[in-house]
Amino acid sequence: MPTIKDVARLAGVGLGTASRVVRGKGSVSPAKLERVKQAVEELGYRPSHAARSLLYGTSRMIGVYIPMLSGTFYTAILKIVDAELRAAGLHMMIAFGAGKGEARQEAIDGVSQLIARGCDGVIVLTSPLEEADLALFGARRERLVALNYGFDSIPEQCFTVDHVQGGRLAARALLDQGHREIAVIAGPWKVQDNVDRIEGFMRELEDAGIDTAGMWVAERDFSSAGGWSAAHELLASKTRFTALFCANDEMALGAMSCFHEAGIHVPREVSVIGYDDAPSAAFSAPRLTSVRIPWREMTHNGVAALLNLCDGGRRPVVRSFPVSVTVRASLGPPGAGVPSAAEAARPPASPRRKARAPG
Repeated sequence: MPTIKDVARLAGVGLGTASRVVRGKGSVSPAKLERVKQAVEELGYRPSHAARSLLYGTSRMIGVYIPMLSGTFYTAILKIVDAELRAAGLHMMIAFGAGKGEARQEAIDGVSQLIARGCDGVIVLTSPLEEADLALFGARRERLVALNYGFDSIPEQCFTVDHVQGGRLAARALLDQGHREIAVIAGPWKVQDNVDRIEGFMRELEDAGIDTAGMWVAERDFSSAGGWSAAHELLASKTRFTALFCANDEMALGAMSCFHEAGIHVPREVSVIGYDDAPSAAFSAPRLTSVRIPWREMTHNGVAALLNLCDGGRRPVVRSFPVSVTVRASLGPPGAGVPSAAEAARPPASPRRKARAPG
């Protein structure tokens, strides 16, 4: 297989000149440019990723760690990251938790793996990493950007939103419709942004005079299956509620599916509000009302900041991302509620016929 040295030798130029032509960067005289191009074509030279890494001291790869490889939430963000990196001439390497071990250790192992593979920088998405864990990454922590999470020691490398405010907005949307009997499906309590959004939600309800101590609250894993099972448990509990808040859209979609199967109409009997405003929220039936997190803007600026750290660039970076509520068809005023709606959905018993007298 021909190397860049073979190209330089055949073209009669220095290695630096040949590499500048291959990279498409730097000034080269027209005559030498043509000779190198002819040599590349004659030899069938294709620069390898490993060769470029050795030659230029950079892998042109950015690592991305996500806690799990499932659902539409991470997929949408990964597409944004990939598009941003490709536009800059870089590529993406992904590591993710398998869910078979302790989440924090999986995150440490995943990020360490990306660093060991020579990634120029690392993006960490909503991971259970703790402040002390950053020291494990040595100097590479200086080229680490966190999305949807904040570290006190590297605030300029963190891009997140006020999830407490996001939770308050979810509660306010329900309160403004007149709901006071509300159930909650939360995400894992070990995930900080979930804790923040539930805390904000409860605070807003308490400020409105609602006693949250006795509210029905279930913990699930952010999956549609988790939302479905929690909703099934909620219906079986016979708890009275007119609205349901879910800590992410995946669980909200699973809950609505369970309600549909039980004959409960959303939002006529029960309103449902999710969180994230993932792409799937606009295409559910009914379309899901959700707290909108500006993921595209947050991801774009996080990638820009990381590239600046990697190449010394001066790309503009924004760090403030206000949250809002996208109102869709799943939200309405209090209806019949549940369990009343569940009872109404049951088919009436067949009337008994009177026995006819003989003869």
